[in-house]
Amino acid sequence: MKILLAVDGSAYTKKMLAYLATHDEMFGTNNTVTLVTVQLPLPPRARAAVGADIANGYYADESAKITAPVVKFLKRHGMEPTVVSKVGSPGEAIAKVANDGKYDLLVMGSHGHSALGNLVMGSVATKVLAHCGVPVLLVR
Repeated sequence: MKILLAVDGSAYTKKMLAYLATHDEMFGTNNTVTLVTVQLPLPPRARAAVGADIANGYYADESAKITAPVVKFLKRHGMEPTVVSKVGSPGEAIAKVANDGKYDLLVMGSHGHSALGNLVMGSVATKVLAHCGVPVLLVR
């Protein structure tokens, strides 16, 4: 199975990893795992002020801070994950990676807001579900 894990470094990512650790079938030898993390873009004026190289370095550093502990965790469980880093709207970018990569399953943590909370605050999970054509496993 081709599995995509959406990670953001939050407590919900940790809950997702704890769930995966208790389900050995997710770590089967026939499964491949890819991590995706999405950084919000810098405001255009800030990006113009610092330059593309510094902005891209910032995105790479932030992505590494989020993915390095997850990569370490997965390696301890015998997995060699691939890491994909994107910049943009997290919900839409995660769904695009899942759809374009033809993944069998997308796994992500969720805050578990109510419908009213999603309306007011917007939810990455809600946006992923709206745009994703692959099965999504939400861990709360």
